[in-house]
Amino acid sequence: MFPPKRPTLFPKRYLYSGCASPPRAPKSALPHLSLLADKCISMTQLKQIHAQMIVTSRISDHFAASRLLSFCALSDSGDINYAIKLFNITQDPNIFMWNILIRALANSPNPSRAVFLYIQMRRQGVCPNNHTFPFLLKGCCSSCLPESCMQVHTHVLKFGLELDLHVVNGLVRGYCVSSHLSSARRLFDEFSERDLSIWTTMITGYAQNFCAIEALVLFDRMLVEGFEPNGSTVASVLSACARSGCLELGERIHAFMLERGVQMGVILGTALVHMYAKNGAISMATKLFDSMPERNIATWNAMLCGLASHGHAEEVLALFRKLEKEDLVPNDVTFVGVLSACCHAGLIDVGYKIFNSMKEVYGIEPKIEHYGCMVDLLGRGGKLVEAEELIKRMAWKADVVILGALLAACKNQGNIEIAERVVKDILALEPHNHMVHVVLSNMFAEAGRWQDVWRLRKVMKVGNLKKTPGWSLVDGDK
Repeated sequence: MFPPKRPTLFPKRYLYSGCASPPRAPKSALPHLSLLADKCISMTQLKQIHAQMIVTSRISDHFAASRLLSFCALSDSGDINYAIKLFNITQDPNIFMWNILIRALANSPNPSRAVFLYIQMRRQGVCPNNHTFPFLLKGCCSSCLPESCMQVHTHVLKFGLELDLHVVNGLVRGYCVSSHLSSARRLFDEFSERDLSIWTTMITGYAQNFCAIEALVLFDRMLVEGFEPNGSTVASVLSACARSGCLELGERIHAFMLERGVQMGVILGTALVHMYAKNGAISMATKLFDSMPERNIATWNAMLCGLASHGHAEEVLALFRKLEKEDLVPNDVTFVGVLSACCHAGLIDVGYKIFNSMKEVYGIEPKIEHYGCMVDLLGRGGKLVEAEELIKRMAWKADVVILGALLAACKNQGNIEIAERVVKDILALEPHNHMVHVVLSNMFAEAGRWQDVWRLRKVMKVGNLKKTPGWSLVDGDK
């Protein structure tokens, strides 16, 4: 994954031409550079300090190198690629430095690199500690590697960290994300020194996996055992309820907040609005939204997106016009909700106007989600040529989601010409996506082009592609 280590940071000729070794600075100056590294606000500043550490030979000290690595890897102004290079040229990095990079990679767009780095660490004989596994487990969960959680669990046992609260909490979360709820619950029950965080993790895990009854029972048990949820706990569980549709648990938590007189600040108020709106309790969400004395853009987005997801287009546009009169500035999430509402209502002209205003009025560069909404909107309105042209004008390559939206529109409009081009683009991204063959075959059949139907079926047979049976999800608790 990483380039091989080099014996020194830079060739000596880059430092002092003709010198056998660079002169050392007085010891009193050495700690000063490490302190400066902690106060950096940009990579330009950090590189200057890095150069001074090389000149003074301070870079050979692991503490000093770790301060540089921490800024590059974990700071918002850092550079993960620079952090990787710095790590690779460090002689025998300590466990603290390994943990910093594992943590950074676990939070990166490609979290599987954290898992590979851990493998590299073990191959070099470095022993993990209790800070390694929570970051590693986060990387496993974000990478959608369900079986890796079990493998990490064996390493936790091997290194005797099965009684560490943070490690066990990470394992419980990992098993919940992997939908191995029985393993998560067994760990939870066997761990006697439970705190509020691990209760929250287990309840949230049940809610995220649509186990509303189990989440309710465990929430009540937590209260009986004397653990009262704090603001972050409540917000976390409410967020899970919003994603999974556990309205009853969300209502129970809301009732608990009212009974205990919990202060309804911006964060908790937004979480409640989001939970009610996503679950279709629009009147309750609106009531809470209107009663909040203070609202931020996340609160407005929760209400807008909740209304949009349930087809209340006129209410979304009215709320958006109201937002424009406020001091708050909409962000990219706001426009996803508004464009989604326009799509559901078929408001092509309004949608185009709002889409263009993102960059022209608010200076927001449209993302792939916004283009997806516009392609869906144009497709539903029968403007397939415009939708295809919009995809071509994107600054990045279209993904399967956007192309799939255009293909669905082609099917509804019976436009085989554009559908064939879209199918070709989808297969270039996913060669084994058999569903696009099925869609195109059905379109050929409806148009009476039976020779093309037989041709596609032959392609599917040769490729051993089969149509996936349909399935549905029913909540048996309702």
